[in-house]
Amino acid sequence: MAKKTKNKKETSVATAPTPVETITEDIKVPNFEMEPEEYTMIEKWQTVKSGEVAVRPYFDRGNENLGLENYGMTLFDGVYHQEQLSCLEINGVKRYITGLNEFAPEVKGLPKEEREAKIKEIRQAVAQLEAELAQNIIDPEDPNFWNEVKLLRPDNDKLWSKITIRCGNEPLYLDPAKDAYDLIKIFAIEAGGFSIVAKNLEDARSKIRPPKFYLDKIEDSVNTRTQDAKVRNRAIAALSNLFDSNQTKLFYIAKVVDSNSTQYIKSTPNDIIYEMMDGYIHGQGIERDVKRAASNFLKVSKESLENLKLKAIIKDATQSKYLVDRSGWIHDSDSNMKLGKTTSEVLAYLKSPLNDEISTNLVRKVEKMWNR
Repeated sequence: MAKKTKNKKETSVATAPTPVETITEDIKVPNFEMEPEEYTMIEKWQTVKSGEVAVRPYFDRGNENLGLENYGMTLFDGVYHQEQLSCLEINGVKRYITGLNEFAPEVKGLPKEEREAKIKEIRQAVAQLEAELAQNIIDPEDPNFWNEVKLLRPDNDKLWSKITIRCGNEPLYLDPAKDAYDLIKIFAIEAGGFSIVAKNLEDARSKIRPPKFYLDKIEDSVNTRTQDAKVRNRAIAALSNLFDSNQTKLFYIAKVVDSNSTQYIKSTPNDIIYEMMDGYIHGQGIERDVKRAASNFLKVSKESLENLKLKAIIKDATQSKYLVDRSGWIHDSDSNMKLGKTTSEVLAYLKSPLNDEISTNLVRKVEKMWNR
């Protein structure tokens, strides 16, 4: 009697001390004989990585984001944003923004020396990635370099369409020295390939609508943060110097930079003015961004005493209706004279000796209000 045999299929399961979310992207296995689109990419998200490069959440305490900015968060807890690599399609031709395409318009538009350096950098990176991912050894100096590339070709839709990035409140660490796909993502981020990730902290701050995340290279980000600290400290030093040596000028500066300028009168204690300006420098006034607030304070503090006094008078005169806006022109309410369309034009008008009568009358009315 024939014996029945059973085939047992054993599956080994690797366990980790902490749960790790894994995304497996199914492409076909690399083979030197196959076309570029047949390659496989299997990637694990947030395996145990640490280092000096990470995608971090960006938040600005000066911009309201459902209160999340108060907790150093950009998304609600447990929420992630995932985005595919950006692709531009013109007349049916797709172009992915990879940062690894020397034929891209942003590379071709560079000055000659910068373009040559960028092409060299791209070819070295592509050669390294080809060796790691496709076991394809290429010389970056080869005149037929792109003819030898199999996987990282700019038109390999099967590869680039699978490149995605997934970010949340926790830093997403990238290790380009050990993970080839991390290197690809860094090049893509720096080229603007992901709309949700700025290429650095400075880039995130410069945008009118900042992204939710930014690429944090420790050295670059520390440099940006120390620049902010230096500007703030210079503004504080200027404030202390004005408090000690020129309190009249400090009074006018407070009126110029503070949105509620009429709260300051000549009898306002200097300690209160100092405290208000210290808060303004630290982003507690109308300008919530500390760097911009400190920079504005420094800029205003360098103006002449005459200009500051007249700007303060124009500001308070406008709020007290001594100056009124009619059909785009700023008029003197007593004489009904047109003084200009902007604050700068009104300032020039009042400084002119030809308009001394109107200027003197306006200064007298505002100073009377300050001396009450």
